[in-house]
Amino acid sequence: MMIYTGYELLWLFFCYSFIGWILETVMAAVKQKQFVNRGAVNTPFCALYGMTAVAITIFGQDLHGGWLFVGSVIVATLFEWIAGHLVERIYHERWWDYSQVKWNLDDYVCLPASVAWGVLALVMMHWGNGLLTRLFQMIPQPVDAIIVWILFAVLMLDIMATTIVASGKSRDARRWESVDQWFTRYTLRLGQKIYSLINTRIEKAYPKARKIEAPEKVTGIFAYGCGFHKIVWLFVIGAFLGDITETIFCRITAGVWMSRSSVVWGPFSIVWGLAIAAATILLYKYRDKSDGMLFVIGTVLGGAYEYACSVFTEIMFGKVFWDYSAMPWNLGGRINLLYCFFWGIAAVVWMKKLYPKISDWIEKVPMKFGKIISWVMILFMCCNMLVSCMALVRSMERQNGIAAEHRWQQVMDKQFDDERLSRIYPNAVNVQ
Repeated sequence: MMIYTGYELLWLFFCYSFIGWILETVMAAVKQKQFVNRGAVNTPFCALYGMTAVAITIFGQDLHGGWLFVGSVIVATLFEWIAGHLVERIYHERWWDYSQVKWNLDDYVCLPASVAWGVLALVMMHWGNGLLTRLFQMIPQPVDAIIVWILFAVLMLDIMATTIVASGKSRDARRWESVDQWFTRYTLRLGQKIYSLINTRIEKAYPKARKIEAPEKVTGIFAYGCGFHKIVWLFVIGAFLGDITETIFCRITAGVWMSRSSVVWGPFSIVWGLAIAAATILLYKYRDKSDGMLFVIGTVLGGAYEYACSVFTEIMFGKVFWDYSAMPWNLGGRINLLYCFFWGIAAVVWMKKLYPKISDWIEKVPMKFGKIISWVMILFMCCNMLVSCMALVRSMERQNGIAAEHRWQQVMDKQFDDERLSRIYPNAVNVQ
């Protein structure tokens, strides 16, 4: 597996964002007979292309041929679906609409566009990455790093400015004077000018954008709907239930009790917690759909998620925490068809049976108490995951013969030596 440096990944992100901007702009120009900036920001970047390309670059290195195509289609489709809903949430508009295209999902993704993503990914993985990486390596140091940081800073400023200004597109322009009492008249005029420019650009770039009414907010009920606090609680509950489920499953199938935790403190499986939180966010709008639809979506996304987690932990910690190589219909030992079906079944059971009951229980928690507990859980889980990462990184250092020169390394060696980590992660296998 090829390991890209952080600068190389950022370079690929900007290159593919620019290439994506060119493709989108050319297609829009052909349709509208004029030049328009199709990016979500003012700089010539379509970040959706860059993020998708980097994700496929990282997680698709072990895939080849048909599997690479299928994996790229899944990743790109998911990114496009998420981007569409983010635009809807931020701007209260729908910038693209596949409702007239066959085989579409929620009007944000469709089969022809997903196939096109897959083809582009094949070209990228076979030729594009190598060419762009060699080009980056030709730039002398430290000029290459300076270029990347400048591009990053410009893009971040552009994103912040565009989001702040454009998120108020639907508001009355007179509200500028009520919220900016400390600014001078010159600053107000400048702000209104920027507002007008961005508003005009977005309208030109997406002439068929449809207004979406923002959902009404319900007050007086803690964690109502699928908001921030609800997801935090579901993450922690899912992490706990996932660990217990896997522990019992191992006892039944292997005849032994073993830790299935992802962290060093407590019975919590981060893989399951993130899966429950992500499944709720992605499938919330489809919770009333048929069991068959939820099963298919859960099978595909669950398999892709488990594969990505396997690649991520191998890259970050040099360890493989599960290996399905001995099971039939596996892909690189990272996933197998049977467990993908389990993900599909879990999606149906979760959205149809468990989520409604757990959601109702969470919403009965008193408002003030619920918010306090949310932030306590966030703090605890962040510290837990940070210490767990430090322990695993130090374990990899010990494997490579790196001495404990810093205080944190000495603490990790004392508190989380190899014997203790072997009890917490009994199935972990070193690969680096």
